[in-house]
Formats: sequence, structure tokens, C-alpha cells
Amino acid sequence: MNRLYIVLSLLCLGMAATAQDAGSLPTSTAARAHQHGEDSTDVFFRHLKLNELVVTGVTGDTKMKNATAPISLVRPQELRAAASTNIIDAIAHLPGMSQLTTGGSISKPIIRGLGYNRVVVVSDGVRQEGQQWGDEHGMEVDGSSVHSVEVMKGPASLMYGSDAMAGVVILHQRPVEAEGTVSGSASTEYQTNNGLLGYSLSLAGNSRGFVWDARWSGKMAHQYKNREDGYVPGSQFREMAGRLMLGLQKRWGHSRLAWSAYHLVPSIVEGERDALTGRLVTADVSPRSYSKQLPYQQVRHYKLVWDNALNLPQGVLKAIVGYQQNRRQEFEEPHEHHHEAEGEDHDHEEEEHSADEPSLFLKLHTVTYDVRYLTHELQGWKLSAGVGGMWQKSENLGFEYLIPAYRLFDVGLYATASKTFRQWTLSGGLRYDHRSLHGDALEEEGALRFTDFSRHFNGVTGSVGAVWNVSDHLNLRFNVARGFRTPNMSELGSNGSHEGALRYEVGNQQLKAEYSLQADLGVDFTSRYVSAQLALFANRIDNYIFLEGNGAVADERPVYVYTQGDARLLGFEAGVDFHPVHSLHLQNTFSYVDAQQLHQDADTKYLPYTPAPRWTSELKWELMHHRHATLGHHHADAGHHVHSHGRSHGPSVDNLYVAAGLECYLGQSHVYTAGGTETATPSYTLLNLSAGTDLTWGGKKVAELYVTAQNLLNRAYQSHLSRLKYADVNSQNGHQGVYNMGRNITFKLVVPMQF
Repeated sequence: MNRLYIVLSLLCLGMAATAQDAGSLPTSTAARAHQHGEDSTDVFFRHLKLNELVVTGVTGDTKMKNATAPISLVRPQELRAAASTNIIDAIAHLPGMSQLTTGGSISKPIIRGLGYNRVVVVSDGVRQEGQQWGDEHGMEVDGSSVHSVEVMKGPASLMYGSDAMAGVVILHQRPVEAEGTVSGSASTEYQTNNGLLGYSLSLAGNSRGFVWDARWSGKMAHQYKNREDGYVPGSQFREMAGRLMLGLQKRWGHSRLAWSAYHLVPSIVEGERDALTGRLVTADVSPRSYSKQLPYQQVRHYKLVWDNALNLPQGVLKAIVGYQQNRRQEFEEPHEHHHEAEGEDHDHEEEEHSADEPSLFLKLHTVTYDVRYLTHELQGWKLSAGVGGMWQKSENLGFEYLIPAYRLFDVGLYATASKTFRQWTLSGGLRYDHRSLHGDALEEEGALRFTDFSRHFNGVTGSVGAVWNVSDHLNLRFNVARGFRTPNMSELGSNGSHEGALRYEVGNQQLKAEYSLQADLGVDFTSRYVSAQLALFANRIDNYIFLEGNGAVADERPVYVYTQGDARLLGFEAGVDFHPVHSLHLQNTFSYVDAQQLHQDADTKYLPYTPAPRWTSELKWELMHHRHATLGHHHADAGHHVHSHGRSHGPSVDNLYVAAGLECYLGQSHVYTAGGTETATPSYTLLNLSAGTDLTWGGKKVAELYVTAQNLLNRAYQSHLSRLKYADVNSQNGHQGVYNMGRNITFKLVVPMQF
């Protein structure tokens, strides 16, 4: 705990510095806005604008400054500038967030130490459902189609039902175009480490209330490399995605129909090594080939969403229905498979399956629905009520099995209320959920692999919170929320080898539902020269479910079984941004979570796969903002800025910045060691550099250019949340597992188009 005390002491010093700056606050926000322009990147003014943004929150749409739960926003320009291989990778740097990774293409969101089915991802207005219980099952969402991201930390069961125990990641699409406009964009990127090539094309418009939005994207990468392993076989992937939205946007409201398709083909990193040399075993594929190699996955996700809103005299009636189909296949080397012939008693046939036939094939159908009524603000009151839930059916269509085929149905009723008066906002609500699951029996080779069973769960959740807007510059928040999560089918019924996770998994049909009670306390303060935020949380979870190694081996894989116990999580996120002058920013953040299982011995005390404490620091210099410098001939006007509405006659740059950053991950020794479940991870620090600018011609922006160098010093490291950390041991140096990506430089070009 010494490191925690040190960090808290530093944060206290930062907060004291903000108090000293309070006397220098300007008295007029409008004056500040006039001074820096509407698009100013000044942290102080940006914070004031951020307070007025509307976010989803726990109780429906509300201003950021009135949100009782902690919410983080990632804005469009930040997403465009981010160097990443998928959308979760792009936002994993946020305080309190991290990612569970399998190679370069698959990332799962972790919020304050909790992940999997404890995090709900919302895309196109509906919860994303794609067998997210698996370690190597990522988000089937095209990152290029995401306009902005909203992350709510803490139980959000009130609005989203079961599974939103850790929080919600909301992926917003681009807003509907203004009346009479047509615009689009073209973007491309290249990464040096894995040769990633990506592109995205979009076109959207609005003609007399008829709106449309179309996008097509593609991405491919060969094997990534690092200093320890060289090229990593099986880390290549291909991705294609498309989206089309058609609808009406009128005074009475809107009705929009959106269709999307996502196709990912990642090879599987097995991490097998040659016993003599210790090198990773390679297939007959060049490390720089973009072709897939066995084994590999093929993931297809299709989604159709009908989103409606009707403006009524006293409020808005919203209804959204979505259908999703997720097809997840695994292909492996040809081998013989024994199975029981239909209609014969214990008569076995021997059959050889080709590499073109999927060994594992999970097909998931999901229908989600939500109908809610939200009142307009009346004397400070805002009310909402609704009903929502989903229906699921999962099929096993391959000849290997991991989870039973199942059916799921749930429904939830909820009501929320908020009241704003003077400088206070109070909010809260209640929800009741019912969920039913039924797993189908399966007999294989004369033995019962899965039994027929049903489970029913009921949960009552709610939240209550308050925000005190002390001033335009200081907000205090407090929130208490109860979360609820039912066991998923993997936790209840697994019985098979999980190739992508490198283990054999066994479920437990007797698992109980998880219940959590979390308290959040937050403060954010911004002065002219210093901005600071601090968010503390304490979370108690009854019946916490997790995987535990039992030391056995099945199908040449270590056996892991699902178990549960009571847990408590304590932690905080903090940030201090020093901006002594308008163009210079030194931003520091720290995230820490201590996750323990109650009343346990040392080897089972800590919850497995808890993120390591992380400190990030970035020094950013905005060389110019709304000031043009002709390429090859820099303007040096004595203190005079030429704003973007001024015209230059040649090529120029605007919003140019350079930044240097450090990511420091402390060692994680708080691990669940029983049964070899996990191992400790040493500390490591990564150096990153980045730069970006708008390219303009005649005063009009024609492109955005970004260059980012990650892990500049080519450090060989393993993330504590990397599944590849537990692959084979290198016989030459005794190191276990595969290392993360080495030095990687990303070049990205975005070309906006206006018609």
C-alpha cells in the first residue's frame, strides 16, 4: 500500500495547487470564449464546454456537469488521432479503463478491474452481443464508424439490466447531417510493425428530412514482432465492415433503420515453441504474408436496428429494436474425429474433417428491445420509465463443443427521476429484472457432454446520487448504485477445450447471481493553469464468479473451473493537467484498483486478472492553433494570429501539435496463484511520440495527418492482461509466453469531403 500513499500525497499537492490558482479565475466565461474562439484547445475553456455536453448517464440524457456517476468522453478528433488496431484499443488509455488482449486484433474492455459480461458495450443504440464471455472474443464493431465514445464507470444495471455491473461503453455513430447538406470522408492508415493497412470511406446526407449514412472499411495486418520473440506466428488478421443507415428526421421525431456487417478473420496465436531452440513454431507462411494460417477464427456479425423517437407535448417516446446474428467459427488442422452415428446404439464412425470445415461453430441470434418515455424538464424535474430486455438463441453447428446450445429471455422494468435546483442535482431510480436460461443436453461418443438444465434469476437494482456544482470550475459528485449480473452460459455449462484461451474450461450449474454495491465520490476542478480530477470508488460484490486453475490437464490443456466467492474492490482514478501557457500541457493520470476475495488465504486472496496500477504522463505542445503557416515559409507576425476565416493562397497547416508520453505500468504482484491460475508481472515503461496537423489550402481544411510512434524504445514486455502471457516456456531463457508488440509507427490520413 506504500505506493498508494505516495500517489495520494502527490495528488493532494496537485489539488492544493489548483486552490492557489482559484483567485486567477476569469469572471466571464463568455470573455474566455471570445478570446480563444469556439474551437479552442485550451484545457480550461474546453472543460467549461465539456460541462454543457449532453451524456447518456444513468438516468437518461443529462448535462455532463449534472451526471452523478463518473463518465469519460472520447471526442471525434481524439479517436481520429488514436493509433490502434481496434476500437477498444483506441480507448483503453482512459483512466480506469484497460483491455484484455489476445494478439493484435482482439481486445476486451475492462473497467475498474471488471470485464467480460460485466461490461455492456452499446453500438447503434443497442447492446452488442457476440459471445463476449470468451477471452479471445473481441468487439465486432468497425472502429472507423465510431464518431465518439462515452464510458460510464460503475453499476449501470438501472438502464441496461443484467451485465452492466462494471459500467457501459457507448459507441456513438456520427450525428445526422444538417438539412440540405451532403458530406463524407476518406481515411487510410499504415503501421510499420505488423504492416497494417486500413481504409474507410463514408458518405452521409440530409435532403428535406430524408437522411442517410453509408460506410465501407477494410483492414489487414501480417504477423507483429517484438525484440524477444521476433515475428509472432498466428497474429495476422483481416477485417472488413460495412454500414448503411436510412431514415426520416422531422419535427415530430425520427425513424431510422441501420444495417451493419462485420467480418474478422484472425489467426490464432498458439505460442508453441521448439524444444531445442526455444523459438516460436512457424507454419509455411511468410511472416509478412497477409494470408491466414491454421488455426484461425472466422467471425461474422450482422446487425439490424430500428430506432424511433416521437416528440410529444410533455416529453419524448423512444422505441428501439435490434436483431443481431453472430457467427463464430474456428478452423484447425485436419484430423480424425469419432462421433456417434445417428439412430445406432453406441456405433461409432470415424470421419476425417478437412481444414475447410469449422471445428467449432457458434451461431448466436439476439433480439433486443427497449421502449421508454422521457419527460421534458418541468420545474427542475425530469422523469423516465420504460421496459427493455432481450431474447437469445445459441446453436452449436460444429463437431467440437465448448458451451451448450441455449435459449435466453429477459425483461426489465425501470423508472428514474432527477431534480435540479440551484447548484444541486439529485437523481436515482429502480429496476426489476427477470432472466431465464435453458441449456440443451448433448451426447457425444456415448457420453453426456452437456446436461439439460434451466435457471431463473430475479434482480432488483437501483441507484441514488447527487452533484453539487459549487461553481463553473468545481463539481462534487456522490453516487451509490446496486448492480446485478446473472451467470452466463459459459460459466454455467462449459465443458470443452477453449483453443483461443489455451485452456480446458468447466462450468458450474449451481452458480448464483452476482450482486454489487458500489459507492463513488468524485471531484473535478479547473483553473486557468491547472485542472485536476479525482474519483474514488468502493465496490462490494457478492458471489463474484471467476475461473480457477485446478492443476489437472485435459485435451493437453490445463483445466480451469468456474467458482465464486465474495469480493471487494477499492481504487481511484486521478488526473492533473498543468497548462502554464495556452499552447503547453503536461497531463498526468493514475489508475489503481485493489481487488480481493474476502476471507481467503494468500494464494487465493486476490481476484485474478486485475489490471496493474498505471501512471501516464504526456507533454503536449500546440505549436499553432487557428494560425496558418505557409509550407516552407513560416509566418512570424509579431503576436498576431491569422484565424481560420482568413484566407491564404497556398498550402498551409493548422492545429499543429507534437507530444511525448510515458506509460508506466507498476509491477502486479497481487495475483491469484492457486492452481497456477496466473503469475506476477514485472513493471515496464513505454515511451510514445505523436504529432498531428490539419492541412489546408486557401484557408480550407483538406486533410488531417497524424503520426504516432508507440513503444519507441522497442521495449520487450508482457501486459498483465495479455492471454498470450501463459503460452509455452522458452527453453533457452526460461521466459514464459509471448510478448506484446514492439516498436510501432502509425501514419494516418483523413480527408473530409463536403458537397
